[in-house]
Amino acid sequence: MKNLSYVLGSLLGAVALIFLLHNWLAELNEPGYVLLGFGHWSLETSLTVFAAGLVIGFFIAYWFFRLLGILIRMPGQLSKHRRNVKFNRSQEALVTGLFDAADGNWERAEHILIKHAANSGAPLLHYLTAARAAQSRGALDKRDEYLKIAAEQSSDTNMAVGLTQAELHLSEQQFEQALETLGKLHSIDPGHARVLKMMHQAYQHIGDWEGLSRLLPSLQKNKILMETEVKLLETQTYSRLLKQAAVSKDPQTLRSSWENVPGHIKTLPGVANIYFAAMIAAGEGLSIESEMLKQLSKHWDKTLLALYADIETGDNHKHLQEAEKWLAVYPADAVLLQILGKLALKDQQLEKAEQYLLKSLHIDASVDAYQFMGDVLFSKGETEKACDAYKQALELASAEVINRAESISG
Repeated sequence: MKNLSYVLGSLLGAVALIFLLHNWLAELNEPGYVLLGFGHWSLETSLTVFAAGLVIGFFIAYWFFRLLGILIRMPGQLSKHRRNVKFNRSQEALVTGLFDAADGNWERAEHILIKHAANSGAPLLHYLTAARAAQSRGALDKRDEYLKIAAEQSSDTNMAVGLTQAELHLSEQQFEQALETLGKLHSIDPGHARVLKMMHQAYQHIGDWEGLSRLLPSLQKNKILMETEVKLLETQTYSRLLKQAAVSKDPQTLRSSWENVPGHIKTLPGVANIYFAAMIAAGEGLSIESEMLKQLSKHWDKTLLALYADIETGDNHKHLQEAEKWLAVYPADAVLLQILGKLALKDQQLEKAEQYLLKSLHIDASVDAYQFMGDVLFSKGETEKACDAYKQALELASAEVINRAESISG
């Protein structure tokens, strides 16, 4: 509209100029003279007519070339217009698809998103949302197809496709596939919080404690978990690794696994006891006796004390004397007295064993103490009393089972 105003203004100006020229020549009584020759052809006319012809010719040429330009540009403009229409439709389809997905209309969302994905300014968003919709309706083949197309259209460093793929695999309990994708993402960005979080979840679900132990430093460095969560995860991870090593009953494997445990985790009684129990079961109790004594001196632990009593030292008398040193510090410890009774029984000091066990039972009656008392009495030949001790052990064990069952059901 603006260009048309300029053209009309120019035309009116030209007409006015011709009119003034005509009046000026009329006043001079001189119409002017123009002669044009070309070969055998010639054109003779007045100045006014010639000027009017120039103006008319100019505007005819102007509109001709303008129309020609419009015709030349028309295919491109029509194509652009069609693209804009498709783009606008794809944007509307994206919004509609997102709303449908939010409302749980998975099949409709998937259909409309894929239909307009090719013309969208954000095709990845179409395919990734469609993949989620496909998985939500159970069409895993379609999900993988959309993810593949999205991956082909994204750059190698684009994390969005991989993160979505890993998240969908995790939600379907496809942990191996998720870890394969997450491993590639981890190599691109080792400190990516979401990648590390999902790797942590996947390793835990499949019980890959070796992989989780390698991941722990990154989880701590990048503050993916709270400090208390990291410590709990460290304890769980290294405990499981020690238990896996214990299955082999190979002392070298156990020592190697123990050496990989961080120092602050080794001091935890629960973790250390797994190692000590495994070494004793592997027949290497003597090699860890000094470590167990050192641990007991730092942390008085009744479970570790019971493990210490299971060591086959080859010198039961010395073993008993070593344990009796703790009486000076813990004279009324029922577990210590029970262990001393067990060690005295192994050393064939039956009277001393009976005394220790009677004291232990007086302080806190336990199933193990009654069983050891039965063993002592049986060794002394007091069969009837031994049977009574075993009976009391069974009754106490039954009561404990019943109480535990009631607490669970309650």
